[in-house]
Amino acid sequence: VQLQAYGGGWVQAGGSLRLSCAGSGRRLSRYDVGWFRQAPGKEREPVSGISWSSGRIYYADTVKGRFTISRSNTKNTVYLQMNNLTPEDTAVYFCAARGSTVAALSLPDMYSYWGNGTQVTVSS
Repeated sequence: VQLQAYGGGWVQAGGSLRLSCAGSGRRLSRYDVGWFRQAPGKEREPVSGISWSSGRIYYADTVKGRFTISRSNTKNTVYLQMNNLTPEDTAVYFCAARGSTVAALSLPDMYSYWGNGTQVTVSS
């Protein structure tokens, strides 16, 4: 499966963005899909994830209540709605996919397929 992430941009603190992760080559319904981010000088960290088969969802504590992950079967796409953004959310955001497993959705090493990154910049 190939993944294409888009929807990043610049926004002021308190604003919103919606990221999209479009799958091609195979149906994303076969996979778990995760969102990760990496800020300058920091390690890649998990943001959110969804198991298409079970509906299981993960959110990092830092984004709970502000971000919402969702999926569209018809569009073969996973979305990340990001509200009430803060400068600490500034990072390159990546989407990734793996075959459905019971493993935690937050583990980047468990993902085999990675899309390009999309830059999110939040100004204060």
